[in-house]
Amino acid sequence: MPETLRGTIERITFHNEENGYTVAQLAPEGQTYTVTVVGAMLGINIGESVELTGAWTAHPQYGRQFKADTVRTILPATIAGLEKYLGSGLIKGIGPVTARRIVRKFGLDTLQVIEETPQRLHEVLGVGRKRVELITRAWAEQRKIKEVMLFLQSHNVATGLAVKIYKAYGDEAIDIVCHDPYRLARDIFGIGFVTADKIARAIGIAHDAPERVAAGVAYVLSEAADEGNVYLPAAELKKRASEMLGVPAEMIEQGIAALAEAEQVRVEGEASAGQPRLAEERPVYLTPFYYGEVGVANRLRRLAEAGPDRLAMFRHFDWPATFAALQAQNRQALTAHQMEAVQSALTRRITVLTGGPGTGKTTTVRSIIRLAEAAGAKTVLASPTGRAAKRLSEATGRPAKTIHRLLEVKPAEGFSFGRNEENPLEADLVIVDEASMLDLILTNNLLKAIAPGAHLLLVGDVDQLPSVGAGNVLNDVIAAIEGGRSQQSGGKGQETTFDLAPGSCILPPDSCAVVRLDTIFRQPEGSYIITNAHRINRGEMPILDNRNATDFFLFREEDPAKAADLIVELVQERIPRKFGLKPEEIQVLSPMHRGEVGVGALNARLQAALNPPGPKRIERQVGGRVFRTGDRLMQIRNNYDKDVFNGDMGYITDIDLEDQMITVNMDGRPVRYDFLELDELIHAYAISVHKAQGSEFPAVVVPLLTTHYLMLQRNLLYTAVTRAQRLVVLVGSPRAIGIAVKTDRAKERFSGLAERLGQASDRRS
Repeated sequence: MPETLRGTIERITFHNEENGYTVAQLAPEGQTYTVTVVGAMLGINIGESVELTGAWTAHPQYGRQFKADTVRTILPATIAGLEKYLGSGLIKGIGPVTARRIVRKFGLDTLQVIEETPQRLHEVLGVGRKRVELITRAWAEQRKIKEVMLFLQSHNVATGLAVKIYKAYGDEAIDIVCHDPYRLARDIFGIGFVTADKIARAIGIAHDAPERVAAGVAYVLSEAADEGNVYLPAAELKKRASEMLGVPAEMIEQGIAALAEAEQVRVEGEASAGQPRLAEERPVYLTPFYYGEVGVANRLRRLAEAGPDRLAMFRHFDWPATFAALQAQNRQALTAHQMEAVQSALTRRITVLTGGPGTGKTTTVRSIIRLAEAAGAKTVLASPTGRAAKRLSEATGRPAKTIHRLLEVKPAEGFSFGRNEENPLEADLVIVDEASMLDLILTNNLLKAIAPGAHLLLVGDVDQLPSVGAGNVLNDVIAAIEGGRSQQSGGKGQETTFDLAPGSCILPPDSCAVVRLDTIFRQPEGSYIITNAHRINRGEMPILDNRNATDFFLFREEDPAKAADLIVELVQERIPRKFGLKPEEIQVLSPMHRGEVGVGALNARLQAALNPPGPKRIERQVGGRVFRTGDRLMQIRNNYDKDVFNGDMGYITDIDLEDQMITVNMDGRPVRYDFLELDELIHAYAISVHKAQGSEFPAVVVPLLTTHYLMLQRNLLYTAVTRAQRLVVLVGSPRAIGIAVKTDRAKERFSGLAERLGQASDRRS
């Protein structure tokens, strides 16, 4: 028979946010000792009183523990329990200090006072009129959602998620959950299909219900987009969805048809050349990605053709004299490819400038800006992330913005953009740096805002990792431009001409160009960062010479636990002591999220070493994570209301336990987060290489072990190394480095942009 255990959560030892599995210490009612409880307890918090149903078990390593099958939050019945309950942050306006004062004043009648005569809270020291109003509103809200909470908890929905559901839907929450539980996955950040599916199954929705199948198909497409795919071929979609849902492929076809009828997906029946495709090859898009891809292709073509050229004056420039003048100003001659890039950006509507580190991209961009401004042209600069925009501004001496801010995002109006076709940017030349990070949807919105006749310059390193979002825009545009041309030979000094081959690029050949910079400028003696970056990119082993190197080192260690210890020691002591860098200037970049040298475990170790608990450091535990003043954090989703975006980094400056708010300094700007919004933030002492795109750090430490085998890729190592300004430290083995260098099978993405621009029929890029 199941047993029941009541008590208060004292500490959370481990918590997996994906499946809710939790290991916690619970003080049983009336006892001073604690016991270990384990089970799926998503959303429980320290200080909560709970009733667990389950059984006592004996773990061979950890001993006696209570395995919980169900968990229910209950109101406490003791003075100590009341203090922990009220001070746990569940009720906005009451923190630990205020909770202690209230309970000491009213004892076991505390909850009754708050419920029936909240004005009596004025009798408590430090509780003024505004705080009483805040507590009263918060308690009233708790009372209103009691019915919703009980209903959701009866279907194994944890408290934290139940609160999110209520805040999203209000009094309609139960009705929505009962009639369309899969809507939760679409509407609420932090609730995915798996959670919504558990709720749906709990309320009786059948395994093969059409709404479950359709929601599962949409989820598989969404997951594919998170992997970078713009679409999935029908056969691949049916295979993935059938395996996940456990239903036959025929039902998946019906789900696709239902979604298509509801205009949630778009199935393409013909290739761009008008040739029919086999049914299994037909691409299935989520509707926004379909229109995004079509929009990018059409808008690039219009940009290349439409309107009088805003920089027409450069077509008649005396370029030899111009480059001679630039050389005199810069005291450095531009290479032939740099001169080609400058001329192309100012005479062609669309130019892509690509090249590795140290090849002079920044010098080239500065020359382009200088000439444009001298001719009276208006230039705007942007990058996909805030950190990249800041670096671009510092490098050029001109203001630069994130693309979202450049487009004047309007969260109050459905996250639309103030700059679009009706209100284009006031610019003759738009320069976008770190263009390898451009995803399809953002690119489409950017192109909407570029006025006819303006020029677009995309600057980026095409050999880095592709964008985190869906698409491979920079690669596809380069493939279309280069693959859609046949170069005809010309004599020395003769202008090169191009012909469009049959079925080739739809962009006019005289309006677009790709320029690759390949000259590596001189580096200081013993400096290997740029040299090794290019060696890695060519598939060659980097120079590993700790004795003579000044900025590129390998610490050999294959054991993951020892490697993790070494990384902490390097960041905390050895690098600061030898190179004069502060720990906050050192960024750990891991290829993996899991494992002892994965992002999660390294963050826990580095937080304990660099920002340990202390009397002046306020902290708040959410699930298995502790947020503490001084912690380094990263935003992991775009939040237009707060004007923060995926990849922005900052530090916790304040935690208000009573108002349940955390304040994060994001590049000098305070941003406040409600405790319920903390799933938008991750600790950033260690981050993934993917999350580091667009950023540079004074020093990077990169674990590379053979246990990372699946993630050891050339472009991943290349991206990690090129994030460093002054120092690269690899921790691992030459064997793991060799695997990464030799592995050039970058994961293919399903993208149709190159084909829409006229590239070959292979739809994967």
